[in-house]
Amino acid sequence: MSSLCYTSAVLVVFMALAVGVKTEPPTEKSCDVVGDESTESQMEKALLKKLEPLSQMRFNATVEIGTTENYAYHFRVCREVNSSLHDFAGLIQMDRKSGKTTVIGRINETQVFNGSDWIMLIYKGGDSYGRHCSGEKRRAVIMISCKRGVTASSFSIISEEREKEQDCFYLFEMDSSVACPAEDSHLSTGSILLITFASVIIIYIIGGFLYQRLVVGAKGMEQFPHFAFWQDLGNLVADGCDLVCRTKPRYAPAAYRGVGDDQLGEESEERDDHLLPM
Repeated sequence: MSSLCYTSAVLVVFMALAVGVKTEPPTEKSCDVVGDESTESQMEKALLKKLEPLSQMRFNATVEIGTTENYAYHFRVCREVNSSLHDFAGLIQMDRKSGKTTVIGRINETQVFNGSDWIMLIYKGGDSYGRHCSGEKRRAVIMISCKRGVTASSFSIISEEREKEQDCFYLFEMDSSVACPAEDSHLSTGSILLITFASVIIIYIIGGFLYQRLVVGAKGMEQFPHFAFWQDLGNLVADGCDLVCRTKPRYAPAAYRGVGDDQLGEESEERDDHLLPM
């Protein structure tokens, strides 16, 4: 009986492991730069890592040329457009009339380089041309331009160069913030001085307030540090401004007018007689 229980327990464990393996999602393939692993460019690897935020997004564009050509393009950054096909297709063209699908470029043959505000992503190894470009394999060139504040937008096809004997390509463009250079976060000297001055003022006010209130025991406006000094300084500034800015005297001088003879009346001839000696 114990042997039967042991066997049942083992079967349950194996079934659980099998279910766990089945439910685990398959890992998507990513870009593989051209060349052996030992000769791969470290700069290209760094740029591919920079493009990683775009890998979970899908981009589509359509183009219609006259009545004969009507195509839809599907693109992913360093991921397969259809991972169930396992064909490494990173950018495909679909004929909207016939439904035919053509691989323009594959992620297992990737090249990438950059400039000051752009990144060029190239997928090689697409399906072969027929009668164009000497039957060489197709190639997709995606120009990613800097646009701050935008994760990705404006994916579109610019042109297809297929009239040459070789090195033909499809040219696409899109905008993304991942292509932007890192912003310079250094502060100017003026900004540093301003921040330092503001910090000193805040410390002075808060520290002085606490000292006046908790140590000195001041109340009201006297809690402000050196209140009397700042009050006197304010008065001096106000007086100086009033002295410089005013256009007329603050106090008008008193005006005195003479008294006319007609207002004095007649003087009595005897009004000083009592002052004479007797």
